[in-house]
Amino acid sequence: MNKLLLVLSVLFSVSAYAQNISQEKVVTILTDLASDEMKGREIGTPENDSAATYIAKRFAESDLAFCTGSSYLVPFEYKGRTVYNVCGLKKGKSDKNLAFSAHFDHIGSNGNSGDNVFNGADDNASGVTAVIGIADYFKDIKPDFSMMFMAFNGEEKGMKGSKAITEVTDLQPLFSKTAALFNFEMLATVSQFGNNALYMTGDGFSDLDELINANSKDGLKINTDPYTGQDLFYRSDNVVFARKNIVSHSFSTVDMRVATHYHQLNDDIGVVNFDNLTLLINSLGKIIQQLKPGNFAPRYNEKVNLK
Repeated sequence: MNKLLLVLSVLFSVSAYAQNISQEKVVTILTDLASDEMKGREIGTPENDSAATYIAKRFAESDLAFCTGSSYLVPFEYKGRTVYNVCGLKKGKSDKNLAFSAHFDHIGSNGNSGDNVFNGADDNASGVTAVIGIADYFKDIKPDFSMMFMAFNGEEKGMKGSKAITEVTDLQPLFSKTAALFNFEMLATVSQFGNNALYMTGDGFSDLDELINANSKDGLKINTDPYTGQDLFYRSDNVVFARKNIVSHSFSTVDMRVATHYHQLNDDIGVVNFDNLTLLINSLGKIIQQLKPGNFAPRYNEKVNLK
């Protein structure tokens, strides 16, 4: 009988995390987004539209519902042209939701001969891959929280997409029930803190990092922001949601001291540590799977400036 219980326990443990996203899929998604064919995904270009459509296709493969209307594509106007954010919804046991986001645009190409595409593998195909990966992780799971997955456009031009999506009337009921937003920004490399480690911008402004660390899986750790002098919290899409009183932070691995690929032509798949990125995605999935509205309610403190 004891042996039977042991076997059943092992089988349950395996099945509980059998939905891990494969490294092969992580490689495929990131490589597709950072390909030369995407021409740097600059907002307002056909290739940027193609990237949005690609992300929407991946959301469909994860069986996400539309956030609004009859499409994952959420349009807004940029310089007289219709461009798109992408949004998908996973319904959980509660109406309260957790949001996961990353910007998918980059800075295009320089028009020179030879290697002229700013592929943006780290910035920010890696972050989008994490969003898609977490959605894939939960494809066959009904979580306690509902989950909103967003890919923003126009971050490189002043957070245009995140600002636009926060003003969509149909999405206000969802945002009013968002307990926290996890914004992923440059996850392709191993952080200065080691494998399976992230840092959270503005870590001193809320208890979000502490709550995640208290539920850690696979040794994943959220570390303090090592670049507080750069005010990174106020320089990425998370701050747009923070100003709507949603606890929102960006999570990254990039070591700004040695990141010579930032906004350079060599930000291609050669900089990506796929072992670490896959581990991060699956560890985050396991952590999120444990979270419930009753035990996870992060709060800002008086140190954050949301004016």
